[in-house]
Amino acid sequence: MKLSELIKDIQIEEKINFKDVDVEGISYNSKTIRPSELFVCLKGEVSDGHDYAKMAVENGACAIVAEKQLDDIDVPQIIVKSTRHQIADFASAFYNYPSKNLTLIGVTGTNGKTTVTHLIQRIVEDAGEDNECALIGTLGYKLSAADSYHDAKHTTPQAPELQKTLDMINKKRIGYVAMEVSSHALEQNRVGGCDFDGAVFTNLTQDHLDYHITMNNYFEAKAILFKNLKKGGFAVINNDDSYAQRFKDVIPDGVKVYTYGIKNSADITACDIDFSIHGAKFNCKIGNEVFPVNLQMNGMFSVYNALAALAAGIAMGFDAKICIKALEETKSVDGRFEIVSKKPLVIVDYAHTPDGLENVLKAARELTPKDSNLICMFGCGGDRDATKRPKMGKIADEAADIVVVTSDNPRTEDPQLIISDILAGIKSVNTQKVYVEPDRRTAISMLKNIAKENDVVVLAGKGHEDYQILKDKTIHFDDREEARKVFC
Repeated sequence: MKLSELIKDIQIEEKINFKDVDVEGISYNSKTIRPSELFVCLKGEVSDGHDYAKMAVENGACAIVAEKQLDDIDVPQIIVKSTRHQIADFASAFYNYPSKNLTLIGVTGTNGKTTVTHLIQRIVEDAGEDNECALIGTLGYKLSAADSYHDAKHTTPQAPELQKTLDMINKKRIGYVAMEVSSHALEQNRVGGCDFDGAVFTNLTQDHLDYHITMNNYFEAKAILFKNLKKGGFAVINNDDSYAQRFKDVIPDGVKVYTYGIKNSADITACDIDFSIHGAKFNCKIGNEVFPVNLQMNGMFSVYNALAALAAGIAMGFDAKICIKALEETKSVDGRFEIVSKKPLVIVDYAHTPDGLENVLKAARELTPKDSNLICMFGCGGDRDATKRPKMGKIADEAADIVVVTSDNPRTEDPQLIISDILAGIKSVNTQKVYVEPDRRTAISMLKNIAKENDVVVLAGKGHEDYQILKDKTIHFDDREEARKVFC
């Protein structure tokens, strides 16, 4: 693609040393850039891409996109207002706006995104013989429900990787994509150039306030997805969430709204809910019709996730019975209320927010015999929102009978200081109820002597993750593997 063609629809401030060079890709990494690729100078929290433009040129960059004129650069420079927000414009233009040929469904919220996209994928593929649905999210991307996950660094990839993936999906003639859309991705415009046909809101509770600072900022980031929905699209809203009305208020005219819930009136509701070790049973009301549903997934949050996916399926025009059958045949996502042992019952879950931890412990309590203990082991990530640590400590203290506080990706922080923050929210410190062990592997081993046969143990925080980040190194670590060593 010629540079002139690439930038023709992009708002630019200035062109310097302009030559109509051939552009063969988009990159923001000066070390891995390939010859004839366009280098975009991104400003990060730690480094500034403008400082690496010269290196990028030395490594083959055919042109530079920057926010200011750079000295000693002899290739074309395209000056824009914000490289962070406009890299998506360049990436989507380079790949010829691939999402325009796809039915693209974005799922956002604090919790539940991974499971909801997982369920939507299964619904779409079961609803039509020739339907194919790709998935992009926390676990990576997969081209179909039967496909394995391919690695991704972010819940929502950076714009060049995202548009490249969408282009590949488009070329494979896959018609649908269910994509997790994070607040960071929306705030940083990673999904710029994406043509969303529908959006799903799961819930909004405290998370990422180290980045967004306030809950209002967090909401405003999530709301971007709904503000940009096109006429004829649809929005699915959790009517039980306190932010439901605020999301409805930003949805443009011409977008059809579908609501779901359990407590409040909604288009799709669940009642008569019952939980067992095998999953959740409930009756689902859609209009004047009632359908029995038997999920293989557990917990009230799973019921909400199923309702969200069902609403999306109905919004896309699929038959309710087919959608429900797809839900019933879908197993839990890896690391989401995943049972790794039955005696004691050991559950691994990704819950890493106050609301997520509370919901998982409520679900686990439903499975805990009256004469047995609910045991919760968890930690909090380093270099992340510290204000949620005492809140999670308080929740664990109140919801569980025994609490084991440990580490969870401390990163550059001292694990003991993170633990101290957690303990500040626990009233039962220095009692037999609370154990502290900074080493996560040792903490899991300790549970062998703490948990009795009929107890329920929740290992929260890491879920599917198979690593621990400790200062400047990343080591292999998987809660599920460690739990099986101890209990199986």
